[in-house]
Amino acid sequence: MLTDKALAALKPKDKIFKVTDRDGMYVAVLPTGTISYRYDHRLKGGRETLVIRRYDPKCRGTQDPDELDYGMSQSLRDARTLLDRRRRDVEQGESPSCAKVDKRMVDGFACDIVPGDYPELV
Repeated sequence: MLTDKALAALKPKDKIFKVTDRDGMYVAVLPTGTISYRYDHRLKGGRETLVIRRYDPKCRGTQDPDELDYGMSQSLRDARTLLDRRRRDVEQGESPSCAKVDKRMVDGFACDIVPGDYPELV
């Protein structure tokens, strides 16, 4: 299981690599040095990967659980809190990846995808 000390010690390599945590969550270390929390799960016979957030070594405190959302830098503890929520979604048959896309659409960051064409901002 990961610790803040272990996360801070991770150094980038030439290729992306993974370090497992628990319950399907792991961190992906990119060649740029970015460390992101990810969650692999199976739903309706298919495999999905949800990118939860980026690791921020400066973020030591816990944020208000109601304010946790995707795209923010966060601590390991906050990532695990968000992971527990997403695991409950999967257990209820809901896709956390689809929920993330739906939220972006509501927030105005959606794209219209036309077959054979590039996406255009809505």
